[in-house]
Amino acid sequence: MKKLGLTLIAVGALWATNSFAGDDEKLARMWKSKCGSCHGADGKGETKQGKKMGIADMTTAAWQKEFTDEKIKETIMKGISREKNGKQQDMDPLEKELDAAQIDQLVKFARSLAKK
Repeated sequence: MKKLGLTLIAVGALWATNSFAGDDEKLARMWKSKCGSCHGADGKGETKQGKKMGIADMTTAAWQKEFTDEKIKETIMKGISREKNGKQQDMDPLEKELDAAQIDQLVKFARSLAKK
């Protein structure tokens, strides 16, 4: 009976891990499709488009400190159109494409890019 209980716990843990891994994969795909062409998979902005627009490196402590979760969320929802350091920065608003939970996930993903 004890073996059965341990087996069920192990199976449950494995299922939960795979469930979260699936969520992480979905989030990575969403980041890649919505954000990656400018910000890059790693958030450093070292893409062709990111360099053209002078995208900031989201992995730095300075960026992470400057941008609150609310500011990141607002930028994702409302987009951006501005000139900064002599470069035009444009980002389409995503509030009609993504639901609130997806936007919150992107904020968390942006936070996860911080250098460790």
